[in-house]
Formats: sequence, structure tokens, C-alpha cells
Amino acid sequence: MIAAAVLTALALACAVGAWRLTTARWTYRAPRAAILLWQSLGVTWGLAGVGALLAYALEPYGSGVLYGLHAFAESAVSFGTGHGLPQHYDPTRLASLAAGLAVLAVLVTVLLLAGVQTLRARRRHRVLLSLIARDDPGVPGVRVVDHPGAAAYCLPGLRSEVVVSAGTLTLLDRDELAAVLAHETAHVRERHDLVLLPFTALNWALPWLSVVRNAHSSVALLVEMAADDRARRYCSPRRLATALLRFGTAGAVPAPNGAMGAAGEQVMARVNRLIKPGAALPRRFSYSLVTFSVLLAVSAPLLWIYPG
Repeated sequence: MIAAAVLTALALACAVGAWRLTTARWTYRAPRAAILLWQSLGVTWGLAGVGALLAYALEPYGSGVLYGLHAFAESAVSFGTGHGLPQHYDPTRLASLAAGLAVLAVLVTVLLLAGVQTLRARRRHRVLLSLIARDDPGVPGVRVVDHPGAAAYCLPGLRSEVVVSAGTLTLLDRDELAAVLAHETAHVRERHDLVLLPFTALNWALPWLSVVRNAHSSVALLVEMAADDRARRYCSPRRLATALLRFGTAGAVPAPNGAMGAAGEQVMARVNRLIKPGAALPRRFSYSLVTFSVLLAVSAPLLWIYPG
């Protein structure tokens, strides 16, 4: 029962931590560290929640969740071959076992489905780009679509592409365009699509939970801020800010499914941060935050093998 109680407490703590983190503003000063913390909270919350149900169900078998599952499976096989009921037969514990396995199956299935759907959307869009997009010597390495609206996005993956519309080339000056392209390149290099995918999948699975919706929105904004920070290494922050404002006033075309666009939600929060950046978090605090995130991420797996 100790493992079940600890896992339950850990799941509740992660839920409270996620709720508090959605309203935190220090995250704007260290988006990468905040993203790592969000990832740790998400992984730990899922494993701890499922683990709490399984630990309670398998407590009579002892030696942790993983060993308990193995022992229960052996007992069930013996029951199926006519050697009597499974050991420690208890309807309540069996219900908890079924619930834990069902939740785990839903989370894994939704994650896989989200990944497959994203890959399919990107594949369809790449086929479409091969038909309508063109190269432009003025922006080498970038695909240009002849559309009057403002659009700039990237398709991450093994064959990543950065795409802009003809309207964007008209709307932005040279420095602003360079800033937007640096932002999109940051998404591609840091694989922000993979960072956001689990939160998108969780949002699909639990759309009625406000903390899940807010977590997805918060991580999406932090990912954009992380790309802004990388772009600032190669361009003026004010140029990127003015480009975002131009996108906003021009009514930018949303990025297609599976892509990541430069002008997403909460543009003004990003613009204000670019124009008036806050002081960076103390290095000691950042290192402590990273250490805490790593320890948090490994806590649930360790509790799965804890013989509680």
C-alpha cells in the first residue's frame, strides 16, 4: 500500500504543479527549462496515476507494479488452464487493475494516433507543396507558395521544409523576413513538434479538463518563445517583433495541420517579451530546475519497481 499511496500523492502533486505552472510568468524568462519541467510533470502525472491504480490492484502480489503484473499474469494463466482461481482474487482490486490498464492503453493509443495523424497530414501537405510551391533565388532553401495572404511555417521531419507565401515576401522587409525564417529554422532544428506532440495527444484524450487545455496552450507558447530566443541570435529582436505585428495586422493564414507557424496564439505576449525582455533567471536556479525536472521524471518509473 505504500507504493500506491506515494504514487497517488505524486499524481496529485503533479496535477497541482501543472495548474500552478499555467499561471506562472517566470517561465517566460527561461522557456527551455520550463518546457523540460512541463515534460517531466506530464510524464510523471501519467505514470503515477496509472501506477497508483495498478499498485493498489497488485499489492497482494508485492515487489512493485511490474513484478505484480507478471505475477498476476502467471496466476491468470494458471486459472485459464483449470488450476483454480487467480491468487488473491478480489473484485475491487481487479476493477482497479482493469481501470489502470485501460487508462494506460488510452494514453498510449492516443499518443500513437496523434503521431500517425500528424505524419499523414505532413505527407499530404508535402505532396501538395510539390505541386504548387516554387523555389525563389531571393530566399534560398525556402519554398514559396503563390498566395496573397501572409503565411510562414515549417514542416518538421526527416525532410523538413520552411514555407512562406508570396504575400509574406511582399509584406515583410528583408530583415523582418530573415527574422521569421530564423524562427522557423529554430522549430526545425530543435524538433519542437515532438515537444508539443504529447500535450496535443493528451488534449485530445482529455479535452474536458481545463488543466490539460491550459497545459497545451502554455507549452505551445513556450515553444514559440524558445524559437524566438534562438532566432534572436541571428537577428534583431525588434525586427522579429515587428514581423509578428505585421502578421497580426495582416490577418496571417493559420499554419496547416502538422506544421508550426511563426504567428500563432498569444502573439502580443511574444512581442512584449521581445521588445522588453525580462532579466534572465539566475544560473543556479536554472540548474536546480533542470535537476528537479530530471529527478521528477525518473521518480514514477522507480516507484513502478519499488516493492511496496
